Amino acid sequence: MELRQLRYVVAVAETRNFTRAARQCFVAQSALSHQIGSLERELGVKLFARTSRRVELTPAGEAFLVGARQCLEAAERAVSDAAAAVGEVRGELAIGIIPTVTAVDIAAILQRFREQHPQVRVSLHVGASGVMTAEVAAGDLDVAFLGLAAGNPPQGVEARELGRGQLVAVVSPTHALADRGEVALRQLADSPFADFPVGSGGRVQSDQAFEAAGLERDVAYEMMSAELMMRFVGRGLAVALLPAAIARANPDVRVLTLADGPSRVEYLAWSKFNPTPATRAFLSAFPA
Repeated sequence: MELRQLRYVVAVAETRNFTRAARQCFVAQSALSHQIGSLERELGVKLFARTSRRVELTPAGEAFLVGARQCLEAAERAVSDAAAAVGEVRGELAIGIIPTVTAVDIAAILQRFREQHPQVRVSLHVGASGVMTAEVAAGDLDVAFLGLAAGNPPQGVEARELGRGQLVAVVSPTHALADRGEVALRQLADSPFADFPVGSGGRVQSDQAFEAAGLERDVAYEMMSAELMMRFVGRGLAVALLPAAIARANPDVRVLTLADGPSRVEYLAWSKFNPTPATRAFLSAFPA
């Protein structure tokens, strides 16, 4: 059994097509098919059920795929560890970010990291803080930039605080409160809101603030994009609570200080369990 055969199996399983898998692996389809056939004969089982139109994993293939992926990950980690032993950082780095990172300049950080470690392949994933915390704990993400309500640090992972601040109110220029410098949550409660989806870190911050003030509100629009949120606000469709640095970058809305607004904390999260050389190199840019 060879590593290339394992790569071919994974590629076919992911693409469900021998032609696309061969293209992805940069080999001729005949060579890929031959290698998978040889592997099936060696194992004594069929890994794929296939016709001229369909390709699917057999039950044996499903079971084999789990170990194949683990073997490939172990091989890649061995290469990375060997390179790290002589001072060269290689491998992959999966980073999660919330849509409203303000405590750090992600682009500038990744530019410096690429200059220092050009052999590391970085992938970026945007998501909700709670989901990404679980992905870091499970090893699906190496690190994540999170935003959570004050007093609600991430659980089950290591975390370093990067910054904190108050959310601001964002309204349209035509809103009745647009010319106020400061407002209270009760003054906004009757307006329709645009906010992040229920359960996300960004949403929890606002929900907790209104609950603490004994107020109810109507969240008419849920979305993961702060930019889209402000477009709704600018059109007069809603108001929103957002980090000041993001809100003030948009000239089409009015930004108001909140007298009783929620506090927000940004974190860098990672797992202590067997971090890769690339992860350790990335974390070194954020001293304690």
